[in-house]
Amino acid sequence: MKLRMTALIVAAMFAAPLAAQHTVPVIAVPPLATPEDKETSAGSTLSLAWQATQLIASDLQSAADVMALSPDQKDFYSYPEVTAPTHSRWRAKGAKALLTGFVQARPDGRLAVGCYVYDVEKGRELGRTGFVVPAGEWRRAAHKCSGLAYQSLTGAPGIFDTRIAYVAKTGLGTAQVARVAVMDGDGLNHDYVTTGDTLVLTPRLSPNGERLAFVSFTGGKPNVRVMDLASNDQRPLVPGDAISFSPRYSPDGSRILFSMTQAGNTDIYVVNATGGFPQRLTSAPGIDTSASFSPDGSRILFESDRSGFQQLYIMNANGSDQRRITFGGGWYAAPEWSPDGERVAFVRRGSDGLRVGVMKVDGSDLQILTSGPRDEGPSWAVSSRELLFQRGEGFGRSSIYRVGVNGGQPRKVTVPQDAGDPDWSGARD
Repeated sequence: MKLRMTALIVAAMFAAPLAAQHTVPVIAVPPLATPEDKETSAGSTLSLAWQATQLIASDLQSAADVMALSPDQKDFYSYPEVTAPTHSRWRAKGAKALLTGFVQARPDGRLAVGCYVYDVEKGRELGRTGFVVPAGEWRRAAHKCSGLAYQSLTGAPGIFDTRIAYVAKTGLGTAQVARVAVMDGDGLNHDYVTTGDTLVLTPRLSPNGERLAFVSFTGGKPNVRVMDLASNDQRPLVPGDAISFSPRYSPDGSRILFSMTQAGNTDIYVVNATGGFPQRLTSAPGIDTSASFSPDGSRILFESDRSGFQQLYIMNANGSDQRRITFGGGWYAAPEWSPDGERVAFVRRGSDGLRVGVMKVDGSDLQILTSGPRDEGPSWAVSSRELLFQRGEGFGRSSIYRVGVNGGQPRKVTVPQDAGDPDWSGARD
């Protein structure tokens, strides 16, 4: 469901992010206010305000590059202080920034949720946002507030109102059942969107998280299918029985890149997300796959074994000017362009196994982020500061992990079962 902006409160960014001033900015998140405690279909506004406060703090505490103070109900502030906070009060608690907000019941049963972020050292507002939502959608509004705070502090988009898709696996060997699962970025609202009656691979979300492209073995061979997540309606991406795989949406969600095998050669194609006749982009002998658009849609990264073993290549969006960008030792695969356009995530296979790394688009400044030996399938967060990836754990089992591109140990993502092929959407509408 899309969140509707109020007419009076709009997103705004008035100053440079605090990250430019502090290595790890500290933000206070006191309890959101409510002008009057009223009952709604989701609970009282006072209770929802406290739950939203805890969710916002939890969101920010999950990020490695900000520090949120744990909320304390004793730090209650009055409704007028939402837009006129006493900055010295929060400086005394060691905060450099402050998030205030409110939850208000409306006569039509919906909620008005508003949030403000302040630089308490300089006593100025950094940003504001607000929404009118059904009472049951308060969590998404809170995630949007978290995103505003994160962007105010770091300059990067917030990752909290996003979706994650992955392949959920139960059983082992020939008895294994694989289903595509989709959940919110914080792990809630977990749902299986395929039935498990056939093998599925590489689910890829549209940028706004509303649609899904994935590979299904319905009919006995791999075929890309697309699904509307609201209705669960699905269809083949392109007609015919050719082998197709490795789908990925364009940054605006209007096109889908994929690989298709014709006459013994596997090449990269692009087609409108709503269907139509696909355009062939590569024709070199070998296997061209794992294509990923640049954020502006003008160029495409891909993987090819045309040189004799897997390496990464780049081309224009129309297929012209194809050139190789990796020349180091090992095999390179599964490239994905970061949302900010600065880096490429990839998998390198060498004598030490499979590792996830990042580098600049020209192949320079290569950094290996994981220790392997079976790490693969990287997917960028919309912030361009973190990645999801799959870690093989032996005996056909795997889990999803999350790692920052600036260092730190990977953290396991909690899901109900074995998991692989993760994909992280952009911010939802």
